[in-house]
Amino acid sequence: MNIRVARESDYADLRSIYLESRRKSFHWAVAEEMTLEDFDKHTKEEYIILAEEDTQILGFASLYLPDDFIHHLFVHPDFSGKGVGGQLVNASLVKMNKPVRLKCISENQKAMKFYEHNGWKKVVEEGSSKEKYWVMVYE
Repeated sequence: MNIRVARESDYADLRSIYLESRRKSFHWAVAEEMTLEDFDKHTKEEYIILAEEDTQILGFASLYLPDDFIHHLFVHPDFSGKGVGGQLVNASLVKMNKPVRLKCISENQKAMKFYEHNGWKKVVEEGSSKEKYWVMVYE
């Protein structure tokens, strides 16, 4: 598995992974309201790294470097549970200064378990009753 900085030519695949992963995993959201263009809007001004194997993109992380913040971590559903997310998180941590923060939707139990298993700590639960999330930190 290779981790590298995303190029503009990767964006079509990254858009698809972002859309497909959210539609499959975000059971609390309205799938029909999600679009391919969301990727561009939601990752503006972010540093994007991706995981690939044999030229196939397996997942990505988008980082907001000024705040040492992992904004997005998405793995293509076909490659979930195969170590892709862990490799992306490790590469993200190398790129940023600790402590590194992220937010994880409270209802996303699979992601919460993943982060906690990898050494992240819950700090505070925030957000509206409609969409609560945990601020998490890695020190």
